Amino acid sequence: MKLSDLKSSGHWPTLLTAFLYFDFSFMVWTVLGALGPQIAESLKLDPGQKGMMVAVPILSGAILRLVLGLLVDRIGAKTTGIIAQLFVIGALTVGWVFGLKDFHAVIAFGFALGVAGASFAVALPQAGRWYPPNMQGVVLGLAGAGNIGVVLDSLIAPRLAAVYGWQSVFGFALIPALLTFAAYTIFSKEAQVTVVKKKLSDYVRLLKEKDAHWFCFYYTVSFGGFVGLASYYGLYFRSEFGFSPIKAGDFAAACTCVGALARPIGGAISDRIGGIRSMLVLYASAAVLLLVSAGVHSLWLNTGLFLGVSAALGMCNGSIFQLLPQRFAKDMGIMTGLVGCGGGLGGFYLASSLGIAKQSFGSCSPGFIAFAVLCLVAVSGLSLVKTRWRTTWGASADARI
Repeated sequence: MKLSDLKSSGHWPTLLTAFLYFDFSFMVWTVLGALGPQIAESLKLDPGQKGMMVAVPILSGAILRLVLGLLVDRIGAKTTGIIAQLFVIGALTVGWVFGLKDFHAVIAFGFALGVAGASFAVALPQAGRWYPPNMQGVVLGLAGAGNIGVVLDSLIAPRLAAVYGWQSVFGFALIPALLTFAAYTIFSKEAQVTVVKKKLSDYVRLLKEKDAHWFCFYYTVSFGGFVGLASYYGLYFRSEFGFSPIKAGDFAAACTCVGALARPIGGAISDRIGGIRSMLVLYASAAVLLLVSAGVHSLWLNTGLFLGVSAALGMCNGSIFQLLPQRFAKDMGIMTGLVGCGGGLGGFYLASSLGIAKQSFGSCSPGFIAFAVLCLVAVSGLSLVKTRWRTTWGASADARI
């Protein structure tokens, strides 16, 4: 596949605006992580509360992805995206005008920001429906690379907060929010494909399929690991190495950027060698790097290890979405919601567990070790299903499995 095929085979304005929508949404979804050090100091939060502050938006986004996934198949991706963006704009306005006075207000605001995280269940199906099976890995990887928004968060939000106060950051976020909304409303389109409207019972039907559980678990580990670490990096570098909020944000941005940019690379590699093969290598690599990072306390060594972990998990996200359309092509709306929910739950677990580990043991190492074990479980799971996948639905797929 050549990049020029993106223009000739589908609708590139929709792919671009889906990327922008997901990019901005991811930025808003993780803004509490970027502002975490400053908010925590202002409200005097303990380590457990810090972890919960950055984890709640991830949990909310996980739950709401099921809702938006259902709406995508019933009222269309574009209409769903417009409604979701209007809600997020309203939440940012409230946070900017009234502020967050205590921990409970932060949690409520974080839950509202989950609507932005749920954009995953809108942007990916909307972009993917325009392109053929053999391009799904790179297309969904490009659309999903909107998670680069967390990098912008880490670089920009702490600097704005240092000059204008962290509450003002919510007001500044309204500028890209309105620009993105305008571009999305004007240029994105629904693919001219027949989509059967799904019911709540369809979730139950899909959950009876064991492959759906496997995909949810794999994304729980890969995306959950990526977003959980991305949300916690700023707090980690602040607490472990005594960085200023701005410097901690810079290091967090570097680690997260690698993972965000790696997603389409993982999708493209999977288009060439197959998603199963790439996932086996990536999960194993992430497990080893996490185990090593749990045992060392060196700024540059830990930073290098986190760069590797984020890259491996980011590429793995792209690999999963190279396989998913091959197995569940007719149910991508709901399956994106289900799988995205799993990813959000994984992120909530990791971010909150790191905070709990820090409060209970004085170190994040137990949290890293536990997640490394989950990566190894994912490797074992792939070893169990790879032959069946390749000889059943994979045998008739128009892409490498």
